[in-house]
Amino acid sequence: MNDKQAKLDKIKAEILAKNTCPDLAKQATQLVFGDGNPDADLVFVGEAPGKNEDLQGKPFVGAAGKFLDEMLGMIGLDRGDIYITNIVKYRPPSNRDPLPEEKAAFLPFLESQLEVIQPVLVVTLGRHSMNCFLPELQISKVHGQPKRKNGQVYLPLFHPAAALYNGAMRQTLIDDFSLVPAILEKVNESNK
Repeated sequence: MNDKQAKLDKIKAEILAKNTCPDLAKQATQLVFGDGNPDADLVFVGEAPGKNEDLQGKPFVGAAGKFLDEMLGMIGLDRGDIYITNIVKYRPPSNRDPLPEEKAAFLPFLESQLEVIQPVLVVTLGRHSMNCFLPELQISKVHGQPKRKNGQVYLPLFHPAAALYNGAMRQTLIDDFSLVPAILEKVNESNK
């Protein structure tokens, strides 16, 4: 097991030990911490687990996750190449949006995850995720445009779930997603 994975496991244990968001934890099946390659250049951050994620203990395993996998395939990647997580690590009841205080409670753990992984690019999926890192921006105006903040590059994208119900948004997301390899390359170049 690599050192980064051990550090991530420690963060996960800390969330459980600190009993973060006990009301959320009580009604969830389990903690959905994150999944994928701890050495990834690319980290995807969603907002919170849904029903399938809660049952399987992995982020993005439902319909939105299948669409995400398809898009990864389009750019020649799969789950083993990336790391994927959510801001909030427990499923909110009835899939409601995570509350500001829930996001605030989990943010330090997400920041620790990113510190361990040291990704080249953080792809935020949906406005909740984007607003954690880039609160001053509107996703409808900046989706698909990389933004650098405090040395980290973020790429705001619409949430794959939104695209499942909206054909036009699906195409927008596919178009934005197709930019990822070039953005990754560019950031890697500028970081040298």
